[in-house]
Formats: sequence, structure tokens, C-alpha cells
Amino acid sequence: MDQAPLAAAQAFHPPGAVLKVSPLGSGNVNDTFLVQTSRGAFVLQRLNTAVFPAPEQVMRNLQTLEAHIERKGRPLGGSRWEHPRLLAPATGGNDLWHRCPEGEIWRCMSFIGNARSVDRIEDENQAYQLGLGLGRFHQLIGDLPAEELHDTLEGFHITPRYLDQYRQALVRTRAESSDDTDYCIAFIREREEFCSVLEQAKARGELQERPIHGDPKINNVMLDNVSGEAIALIDLDTVKPGLVHYDIGDCLRSCCNPAGEETTDLRGVRFDLVLAEAILRGYLEAAGSLLTASDRRFIPESARLISFELGLRFFTDHLNGDRYFKVSQPGQNLRRARVQFALTQSIEEQWDALQALLLRLTTRSKAALDAA
Repeated sequence: MDQAPLAAAQAFHPPGAVLKVSPLGSGNVNDTFLVQTSRGAFVLQRLNTAVFPAPEQVMRNLQTLEAHIERKGRPLGGSRWEHPRLLAPATGGNDLWHRCPEGEIWRCMSFIGNARSVDRIEDENQAYQLGLGLGRFHQLIGDLPAEELHDTLEGFHITPRYLDQYRQALVRTRAESSDDTDYCIAFIREREEFCSVLEQAKARGELQERPIHGDPKINNVMLDNVSGEAIALIDLDTVKPGLVHYDIGDCLRSCCNPAGEETTDLRGVRFDLVLAEAILRGYLEAAGSLLTASDRRFIPESARLISFELGLRFFTDHLNGDRYFKVSQPGQNLRRARVQFALTQSIEEQWDALQALLLRLTTRSKAALDAA
């Protein structure tokens, strides 16, 4: 049994305080554990330095974010909202992380109790809460100067860069032909020009960088066990400067496919417009005042692009031998890619309806802001 999590947990607590350490969650990058102590429960994580080559910068971003949110207080008139608080190592010092003898970086933070996350959307009200949660988070960090955050994942969500990485992997690995690989290659080829849609808008000055979460997928939003309200966003390693569209698109992508991204039934994959409307209604209610007309105009493109981008990343990782995303069986990243491409196609098939939906919500949101 791996004793490293226990040893790391003990580094953050007084001698004898740690009672139990057990795996927690289903994240694809970091290793996460629940630590039961005589002082209560905490979350322990081992940072994946292959993904985050500058873990100290990740941790400093978290400290900056925590300090900013604590100054802001609770959003929306005192609704329950929690932010994971970092715990200092018991050995003292200025750093809020522990480097073990093997050189690995560990951190410990508060555990958000009486709450849960979900891997699949359950109903329309839950979709509304997920959008509301992301909007609340954006409201809290919207006035944090982006230059105060390190860019810990340079190129993250810059889709043209992922396209370049894919092309390099395709040449280097010489993927064997199969129905799935041939489909993915053709699907990508047909959408190469679309990859630059957000970056070109940013270059034209239509979109601006702000602080973002970077990975607000469905299971990174915590929901209150009793009320079902969104009360926290977790997995904050990807907080960095970026376009809010990366977050909005990722939230829509992960929440609006009722089949989930691990499904093996591609026929069940679809972009659910009813769920999309609920998410955007919640988001605009909380953060609509932050968005410009240009921001709103590119929301449909963000849903399509981020779905495509993740499929591109899954397929590239499959070609590279599954180095980034964790897999439990061979071909899992290839199947994940097929799911995301099926979701992208579903968005494309409902393009006019999605744009009409956004126009309707935007008009309603603007009217509410004007009335206020």
C-alpha cells in the first residue's frame, strides 16, 4: 500500500491527529484523498507536476485567489458560498504546501461538508444551479486583476495550439487505421479553420482576458446536500488569465450531455437545449452584468469549440500513449474523444436554436439589469 498520502497528511497536522486517509473523487489529473483527523475532515492532494510544471506558481495563485475572495465576502446577499482554504504545514514556514522527500508537492485544504458533486446532470433545476455557481464565481473574481495571477498552463484552452500538438502526434505516432481513428481524423480535418474563432476575436479586441476557473466541468461545482444550491467551485489549479468563454463553454459542454463523457453509447450523446437554457439563465442571473455584447455573441461558439477542443485533446493523448488524462482501460481516451465529437456535432445540428435561445435569454437579462 502506498504510504505517501499518509506521510503527507501527517505533515499538515499535529502528531497523532491523522486517523484515516482514503481516496476521494474521480479527477483525471491530481491524486486526491480525504483525510479524517481528530480536528475534522480535510482534503489532501498530490499535484501532478507533469501537468503543472510550476507547482509553486499554482499554489501562489490559490493564495491570491483565497485572499481576494475573503475580502469580497459572500455573494448574492449572504447565500451559502464556501471557498477551499489552504492549510499550512505543521512544520511552519511561509509556504502553504509540503514537498516530500521524493520531491512531490502536496497540499491540504478545508473539506466542504454537507455538499456533493455529480458526474451527470440530474434535472433542469440542477442545471440552473450549476450555471448560477459559475456566475457567482465569476462575480467574485471579476475584479481581481488578471496580471496578479501566474499563467500556470500556458496555452491552456488555446485551441489552435492543441491542433498543432495533434498534428505533431499524428505524424510522430503514425496511428494505425481503424474505424474510430479514421473518423476522428476526418472530423478534425473538417473543423480546423473553426479552431481559431475565439483567438481571432481576442486579437481583434472583441474579447478580453479576465481571471477564469479554467475547468468548471460539472463535477467541479459543489451542491448543498439539502437545498441543492451551488455553494462552491473546487479544483482551482487551472485558475489563470483567460476568456470567460472557456469557462462558459466548458460548463455547457460537461453539463448538457445527459449521457456523460464516459458513456460507451454514442447514440445517446446529445446537447440538451433545455439544460443549456437553464445553465445560461442561472449564469446570466449571477454574472450577466460582467458581459459585453461581444461576450454574449460568442457564447454559442464557446460551447461548440470547447466540446471540440476536449475531443481533440483526448484523441491526441490517445495517440501519445495516454500521458495526460488518466485511463483505466486501453482505448478509453479514444472513446472519450468520440463522445466529445458526437457532442460537437449535436451542437452544430442545433446551431440556429442555440443562437435563438441565447438571444432570448440575453434580451431578458438586459431588461432585468435595466430595471435594477
